[in-house]
Amino acid sequence: MNSKKTLFILAGGLGSRYKGLKQVDGILDNGSPILEYSIYDALEAGFSKVVIIVNQLIPQSYIERLNAISEAKDFELHWVYQDMNSIPIQDFDYSERQKPWGTGHAVLCAKEVVQEPFVMINADDFYGKEAYQLASKEIELHHISNLQLGMAAYPVSTTLSGNGTVARGICTLDSENFLMNVEEQTSIQRVNGSVIYTENGVSVEIAPDTLVSMNFFIFHPSIFTSLEDYFYDFIASKPTIAQEFYIPSAVQRMIDEKRAKVMVKASPSQWMGVTYADDKKNIKDFLTSEIQKNRYPEDLWN
Repeated sequence: MNSKKTLFILAGGLGSRYKGLKQVDGILDNGSPILEYSIYDALEAGFSKVVIIVNQLIPQSYIERLNAISEAKDFELHWVYQDMNSIPIQDFDYSERQKPWGTGHAVLCAKEVVQEPFVMINADDFYGKEAYQLASKEIELHHISNLQLGMAAYPVSTTLSGNGTVARGICTLDSENFLMNVEEQTSIQRVNGSVIYTENGVSVEIAPDTLVSMNFFIFHPSIFTSLEDYFYDFIASKPTIAQEFYIPSAVQRMIDEKRAKVMVKASPSQWMGVTYADDKKNIKDFLTSEIQKNRYPEDLWN
């Protein structure tokens, strides 16, 4: 019996470093942005429903494009808008705030439309076919429950940019490959063949196969209960205008409070992302070679 599986795409960010709405920016001449490759891979791995979190700036033309694709390819598609008022907040003045509350809030905005296990990804990251196959299998084997979540993590050396430093969450695992904690390092880069980051002015070298979180989580719908509790705690702490409620810190709190364990699997796929505008050429070359290897059709949907 195939379990119903949802692909949950965070596409609400504005991509300040990249300048523009990279979530809907076509990579090749076929006009498909990265998120369509993710949908294609997920459908191939047995997912049948897609939920996309967006903000009000998403072009209507893009919504129409994907609606037409979902009709032609027969998968369920939901658009969920993340805005300041998506979740009612009492007695808290946030009139000064310019943008919503971060990725944890984004996931919470969709709690009415997701009742099944789901994979959460970033819209502008390419995770590779095998990551979705791995996630699909974990869901099929009922390894994902209210007590156990999952994550596909990537060796840090495969996630760097030649165009500047990157921020990555370095994973510490226990002896059974359950996540203990994720430590965000914001200045990771390759220097003379070594992977290093800088902390308090000191360069720290890390092993190239160190696993990092790229926001590829396999969640059970019961996570919405914890997210709601934590979100209201976050609001009660009277956050500053810039503070955000992030998924990784919510997951960390679930681990610390023993609400759930997170099984970490090393992804066999190549991760590709667009942190800087110049990274686009690399992903373009990569996808072109994937098409030449017949791993994707030239035009994804025809």
